[in-house]
Amino acid sequence: MGCGRVGALLATTLDQNGHSVGVIDADPRAFARLPQDFSGRRVTGLGMDREVLRQAGLKDAYAFAAVSSGDNSNIISARLAREVFHVERAVARINDPARAIVYERLGIPTVATVQRTAQSVLRRLLPPSADVTWTHPSGMVSLVTATPVAPWLGVPFPMVEELTGERIAFVSRLGAVVPARADLVVQEHDQLFFAVAGKDATKVKGVLTRAPKLEA
Repeated sequence: MGCGRVGALLATTLDQNGHSVGVIDADPRAFARLPQDFSGRRVTGLGMDREVLRQAGLKDAYAFAAVSSGDNSNIISARLAREVFHVERAVARINDPARAIVYERLGIPTVATVQRTAQSVLRRLLPPSADVTWTHPSGMVSLVTATPVAPWLGVPFPMVEELTGERIAFVSRLGAVVPARADLVVQEHDQLFFAVAGKDATKVKGVLTRAPKLEA
């Protein structure tokens, strides 16, 4: 739902990967963002209208993404998808990060675009650090991302885990995401993602922003 730049990119990508796609937008001119060879449905209407959702094929859908420019429209249509059409995978785009947290607790996965864009830019502006990038609504588990300082280059992942006391879940490296393995070592510009209890990045930051204390 929503055929702006985000919705058009999602729909095009899914269509090109062989998925059956339906796109909803209140403005029929928005469909001009789709390529000429787009094979999915184009439905003009409001995503909060149940009949419009039916026309788009939601009754048989595996997933639903509400990515219009309106927070209220997105969350209402996502809840309709979950509660009326029983679509298990429903995601809503939310510009207000405070609202995003509330809706996550209601069981609607959200993408808080302003907050995540700002965090992404900050990670590229500031010196290597460690930040909480995601926290489960229960607050019990978080993903902490960190870019180790230069002295960590070449240190094996098992040693990083031993020195930080935290488990590496995966690494972002050269534009690809790779699950952590015991045979990997830290490379330049690696962004490590740790699975930690709670939501405190202080410990990981305290270790990875200093040279490692390796035994002789």
